[in-house]
Amino acid sequence: MASSRTGIWLIGAKGGVATTSIVGLLALKKGLTESVGLVSELAQFSHLDLAKWDDIVIGGHEIRDTSLLDEAYKMVFESRAIDGRMVEKLKDDLVALDANIQEGTLINVGNMIASLADPKLREVQETPREAVDRLKGHMADFAKANKLDNVVVVNVSSTEPSVDGDQFPATWKELEPQLADAKCPLPASSLYGIATLELGYVFINFTPSLGTALLALDDLSKINNTCHMGHDGKTGETLLKSTLAPMFAQRNLKVMSWVGHNIFGNMDAKVLDDPENKKTKAVSKDRLLSKIFGYTPQTLVTIENIESMGDWKTAWDHIHFQGFLGTPMVMQFIWQGCDSLLAAPLVIDLARFGDLARRTGATGLQPQLSCFFKSPLGTEENDFGRQFLMLENWTESLKG
Repeated sequence: MASSRTGIWLIGAKGGVATTSIVGLLALKKGLTESVGLVSELAQFSHLDLAKWDDIVIGGHEIRDTSLLDEAYKMVFESRAIDGRMVEKLKDDLVALDANIQEGTLINVGNMIASLADPKLREVQETPREAVDRLKGHMADFAKANKLDNVVVVNVSSTEPSVDGDQFPATWKELEPQLADAKCPLPASSLYGIATLELGYVFINFTPSLGTALLALDDLSKINNTCHMGHDGKTGETLLKSTLAPMFAQRNLKVMSWVGHNIFGNMDAKVLDDPENKKTKAVSKDRLLSKIFGYTPQTLVTIENIESMGDWKTAWDHIHFQGFLGTPMVMQFIWQGCDSLLAAPLVIDLARFGDLARRTGATGLQPQLSCFFKSPLGTEENDFGRQFLMLENWTESLKG
């Protein structure tokens, strides 16, 4: 199987995660950085025919009026996360890539996200169907202009307010007519997903927003012989939870409570300052413990916007557990890391693995990618070690 010329289309293309992913991809193309942090570059995956750096083309949708270069400089001077000398070497490439980024949609994104958008975009009036068709046009033109064999769309936009997925029908045939109604409650993340799947491309939801987490959209992916996966990238505190919780379970230590306090100050933190947006994120971060333990300890997850922190996130966790003879004990840890730099390599990994899955004929949800997500769709497995084994087993099955 020959490797393909692959497009990576980023929703929220000029946000911190997307900008860092783009800088990373350009740096990898030019040999300016090593592959540290990329799961797809581990030795056990070296036999895979993954998209090569030179075969990847970048595009995306954005709602704000800004430039990639300006956003990259913010990661240098405000977040102090990227070496400015690297950005200087990529300056011309970043400027050129602005032409590949188109206006997204604000349908049902919530007031907080809409307030950050270009005022001209806030004036756009369109039905969900009209928005989907417009978004599809951007993606299709991108694929045609760059002679791409496949496109992987990765949603790295801001977290939308919670939406009850149970209100929607279970089949695409039933859901599709609702797009003609301007009052259809499907959020923007789902409209991006529909546009992607209707084109037969791969959709990855790296956010806790609804996206393609609907039976009807899984149905659509199978109708169009493509695949999707989500949701909410697992990068820091929850990664540690999914690694440490199995230890307590396997040692038969009863966790009575688990409290996590998160502080950071990037765009994501600003959006999560809104209670409706924060609720979506907190639920995603909190769900895996009961899945791993088989019981539900008392939990509390707080997420606070501290502007001075920029893209640097600190998470403090307090675990109160019961040991032998009923004696209570405590474990605490502090996780400190750059939010976008933790997420960006996973975005690249998911795009490469998603592209490979599509080329090998996969359709529907891809639970073998669950180790990348806080709330993986299509599986109840939340133990990171077991999730990673699912990925390894899948890649082994592709040999021969």
